[in-house]
Amino acid sequence: MKDSIHLKYLAVSPADSLWGLAVNSVGVQEVLAGEPYPPQNHPSRYLFTRDHGRILDEYQLLYIIRGKGSFKSASCPQNHHLQKGSMFLLYPGEWHSYAPYLETGWKEYWIGFTGTQMEDWITNGFFSRLQPVWDIGLQNEIVDLYIEAIAIADRQQSGFQQRLGGIVSHLLSLAWFYGRNAIFSESAQQINRAKIIIAEQYRTIYPEDVASQICMGYNNFRRVFRDYTGFSPAKYIQMVRLNKVKEALTNSDLPARQIAFEAGYENEDYFYTLFRHHTGMTPLEYRAFTQGQQLQ
Repeated sequence: MKDSIHLKYLAVSPADSLWGLAVNSVGVQEVLAGEPYPPQNHPSRYLFTRDHGRILDEYQLLYIIRGKGSFKSASCPQNHHLQKGSMFLLYPGEWHSYAPYLETGWKEYWIGFTGTQMEDWITNGFFSRLQPVWDIGLQNEIVDLYIEAIAIADRQQSGFQQRLGGIVSHLLSLAWFYGRNAIFSESAQQINRAKIIIAEQYRTIYPEDVASQICMGYNNFRRVFRDYTGFSPAKYIQMVRLNKVKEALTNSDLPARQIAFEAGYENEDYFYTLFRHHTGMTPLEYRAFTQGQQLQ
């Protein structure tokens, strides 16, 4: 088993904690079929049994690249099947248990960390104890990040904790990205088609027209589009129009009234009110600001 485990346990200084993310442990281990889990060469606070589980005082983000197993926690008491390409997040202060199946074993990467940045992401709804597992498939960039983290932890050069904090942030962003896109795998193509249609027809298009062109019922289209992009279709069209106006104000000398009309705004008063609401500036003030000019 020695050759199949590489792990580092790290000290975190008060200054490191101020960065927002600090890493306590990082490593990789492979457990062959029939071998005990977890291996006994971890510090006692990390050891547990399949039946009794454990509670940690840190987050851990694990990634399975070979084999199969199961996971459960206090918030998710039903066994969740894990396989190659599964990524899961352990939460501090929460009971959990996970292990490879005896008949398959597995290979796992993990990184343990703490920090106020993670707490902010949880508060803002990006991560939840109720959804701790993502089946994101095998992603080379994720494996490469774990390998890089292990190498950085081995060297422990000045500022290494800040580099590791950046890797944790990158890993979590990829978990979020691939997890979200796995959820929308069936509808992603249609929503991307909708975004292309809006980009081409933003001057005159309405949300109902977009739904019709991609052959989706409007209510379903609106729900899926909002979940996928974070915007309602109407809001997204509005943002596309405003961005086109901003580009034209920055890169041309055309009158603001003409720019607004060409972007699909027929009511001049409505456009000026909307633009000021979103930018805090009038169109002329925005042009002067982005072109580095002084208003006369």
